[in-house]
Amino acid sequence: MTKFKNILWGIVLIAIGVLLALKSLGITDIDLFFDGWWTLFIIIPSFIGLFEKGNKTGNIIGIGIGVALLLACQDVLAFDLVWKLALPVILIIVGISILFKSTIDKKLNEKIKELKSETNSGTNSKNDYCALFSGQDVKFSNEVFNGATFTAVFGGIECDLRDAIIDKDVLIDSTAVFGGVDIIVPSNVKVKVKSSSVFGGVSNKSNFTGDETSPTVYINAAGVFGGVDIK
Repeated sequence: MTKFKNILWGIVLIAIGVLLALKSLGITDIDLFFDGWWTLFIIIPSFIGLFEKGNKTGNIIGIGIGVALLLACQDVLAFDLVWKLALPVILIIVGISILFKSTIDKKLNEKIKELKSETNSGTNSKNDYCALFSGQDVKFSNEVFNGATFTAVFGGIECDLRDAIIDKDVLIDSTAVFGGVDIIVPSNVKVKVKSSSVFGGVSNKSNFTGDETSPTVYINAAGVFGGVDIK
């Protein structure tokens, strides 16, 4: 997915370069600096962000805001109307996303609930780590990993699972409050993320190279003015 995103950025930059060259040579009259050209710095990154893993709600909102501002700059819409409708439209998009996500993630929620139940019953023990106004580096080297809970409050945690032994589905509960949690996973496991963020974010940049029989690392992530990054 990262490769595809880079290809898109490459195409965009090449297209802009070609248009600038043609204009400089007098072959075309296309004006790249039209009224509202700056909105492209909102629209293009948001559009490319749709092809990344993770929640697309922010990207959809970005595209909507960018297009609305572009239309306002082109005198198609009034700026006053754009500002009045911005908050209601954002709330509607977020609401639809929550409803849609809860339906799509039904199986994911059931699997997370099942893994939590195994942990509570003692079938699958987990490790708990908390960084409060501090930082922690956690590394599982050549040991069986059965899951973990990470909580970073005004601090940071980095968990390295690249050398861990993961032979079955496991659950990681991760919460970042004014802090950050980085989880580095091996490429031979699948990663499925359930995220809940309030002025925070969850980014999944894992690169899976295994097959359908590979175990899955389920990450139940929450960010409150903080972030959880899966690499």
